[in-house]
Amino acid sequence: MSRLSPGLRGATGAVAALSSIRHAPQPVLSPLSVCGAEGRNAACGVLRRGGVHEVRWRRGCGALGNAGWAGFAVVDERWRRVVAGSRSSRASGAGGCRTVRTGRRAGAVGVVLAVAVAVAGCGGGGGGRTAARTAAGSPVPPPMAPSVTRAAPSVTPTVRPSANSPATPAPTGAPSAPDCVGRVLAGMSDVQRVGQVFMVSAPTTGGGQAPLRAHAVGSVMLMGHSTAGVARVREVTRALDALAVTAGGVRVPPLVATDQEGGTVQVLGGPGFTTIPSAVRQGRLAPERLQELAAGWGRQLRSAGVTVDLAPVADTVPPGLGAANAPIGRLSREYGDDPAAVAAHSTAFLRGLDQAGVLATAKHFPGLGRVTGNTDFTADVTDATTTRDDAFLAPFRRAVRAGVPLVMISSARYPRIDAAHLAAFSPVVIGDMLRGDLGFDGVVVSDDLGHAAAVRAVPPGDRAVDFLGAGGDLVLTADPASLPAMTAAVLARLPSDAGLRAAVGRGARHVLVAKERAGLLRCG
Repeated sequence: MSRLSPGLRGATGAVAALSSIRHAPQPVLSPLSVCGAEGRNAACGVLRRGGVHEVRWRRGCGALGNAGWAGFAVVDERWRRVVAGSRSSRASGAGGCRTVRTGRRAGAVGVVLAVAVAVAGCGGGGGGRTAARTAAGSPVPPPMAPSVTRAAPSVTPTVRPSANSPATPAPTGAPSAPDCVGRVLAGMSDVQRVGQVFMVSAPTTGGGQAPLRAHAVGSVMLMGHSTAGVARVREVTRALDALAVTAGGVRVPPLVATDQEGGTVQVLGGPGFTTIPSAVRQGRLAPERLQELAAGWGRQLRSAGVTVDLAPVADTVPPGLGAANAPIGRLSREYGDDPAAVAAHSTAFLRGLDQAGVLATAKHFPGLGRVTGNTDFTADVTDATTTRDDAFLAPFRRAVRAGVPLVMISSARYPRIDAAHLAAFSPVVIGDMLRGDLGFDGVVVSDDLGHAAAVRAVPPGDRAVDFLGAGGDLVLTADPASLPAMTAAVLARLPSDAGLRAAVGRGARHVLVAKERAGLLRCG
């Protein structure tokens, strides 16, 4: 394969160069909005979807509907190589290059890549200019893929400014500006990088910051049911903002998360917070109505300073199991007993959060709907049914295609997928399935690795090392007392373990990308 060269000038040269490159499988199409470009043979945009960038060229001047695409290149982010060749097609619509269709190549695992394409100018006005930018490098980030409730995707999705309330682009679909994230990552010490791959609990009442600050923790999970309301929670999150570190001359605040699913799992309540119905009740709504409501719930979170919701649950509890399923069914946390219905409603929920500028989390991959024990309180919880191509994976697959920014990994065991490891420590579950089969390139967060009975037999330090080594990005612990042992174990291994060092770098990068998408990371 050939590297994409900045010397590719214009669509004709680009297509000629790309025509000799092997063609990737036909991509899954989904619309994204990108930065525009003017001039003949302009590179219309650089898109990111499912781990790849796609660069498209436009023939001629004028409306897109009268020009058509001359070719495209898909760039694997990890290796920075062109992996798909030229294609000609006609584009519908008019008015420039605001909306295009782009493909997702399953299996691409990557980091953010800066791609600039030098293009020839349009006679009489477009002089030669570098026209392609990453979408998030633009002042206006792209939204997630269109609502699941639409019969056909719109060719002109609304693009919202991100000044005060980040419009949260598809957090897997819109790239972080590489110059910013790369600059921050390069400026981080080992302690700071390791801190970025940890999310640690803190009380909703405030306090508990000393151990987090000591270990440069990059993300916080608010725990403990609160009825204090939005204003009081905002005071707590403002105090947590003091945990920000500085790297590369850039201030890096923490992500602040909580569990705000609805029903029995709603941490934040009181004035300004709606009492959210359970997922079972949400599942009786039309998806478009649920999306609308979730956007409102998300705005409440954002106004309180919460940037991540550890929701929605994408697990399907099969008919007949119901309350015998302790972690989900017993608590009415499922959207239904059919994967298609769960997919529609969980995706509607995460889209609503996205509209509000809150990062959603699809959980608990590859599913807790078929177990009986709760991994929080029971060891050796096993799902002996789910397979790598199981129909019950549909809600997670749909979430990834919709651009969900985080996916939480279960701590159960899945012998038909990987008999040797718990899912949280499984390279098959995280790397082969989630990253590979589903094409997810966002933040992989663990379920609780602090208090949970499922991992209690594993020393705390090994829990963190094994999760990161399996491909995870963000170690979540609900037990701050476990943090020193976890961070010490990771730091001790970095000098001699190149694989772990790479894993920490990858995880920190994914977290920084999420922070930028949430409007927390700004390089000016």
